[in-house]
Amino acid sequence: MAPSILAADFAALGREVERATEAGSDYMHIDVMDGVFVNNITMGPGVVKSIRPYSRLPFIAHLMITHPERHVKAFSDAGSDIIEVHLEAEQEDVGETLKAIRDHGRKAALAVNPPTPIDRAFPYMRDIDLLLVMSVNPGWGGQSFMPEVLPKIAAAKAEMAAQGSSVPVEIDGGINASTGALAAKAGADILAAGSYVFKAEDMRAAIESLRRAGESKD
Repeated sequence: MAPSILAADFAALGREVERATEAGSDYMHIDVMDGVFVNNITMGPGVVKSIRPYSRLPFIAHLMITHPERHVKAFSDAGSDIIEVHLEAEQEDVGETLKAIRDHGRKAALAVNPPTPIDRAFPYMRDIDLLLVMSVNPGWGGQSFMPEVLPKIAAAKAEMAAQGSSVPVEIDGGINASTGALAAKAGADILAAGSYVFKAEDMRAAIESLRRAGESKD
């Protein structure tokens, strides 16, 4: 379970991260948008650093930005444990960006947008520690889940097996108990959810319902 702080109360962000941690989360998902790769602008490494003391959970910095290679060190130094970069983002070289993340002692993740064929990620399967399949077009929270992306998960896992590798697959966008169950049955290992968790009357109950949805893959 990876609550996305994009849906949190930014006036009390540290407490929101603490609350999500206490409610049983496994990761903290941090959506970073630059107003270039996507239209929205959210936060930078300073925010990651400011909330780091509020949780010991692994921080996933999801960089929806152009030229992510220029910012790897900053997000690493701020306390990100996993740094996700988009296959589609303008950058010098995807493989070199992933290598830079690992060279900084962090886990490297590759994100793939809904319109992008999953086979474009296949050359990097041995270079990543996590694969993110987007189930909405990135840029804004609260969008509707796109079930047509689900076959990408099985295709990616089949390719991993063929290459002798295996890493978790995260899915992000429109995730709730119902769509989370669909994603889990399709093979997703990590569910990133924003509004469903942070806007819930009972955050712990929301996270537990996502966990049950995740267990439905079995």
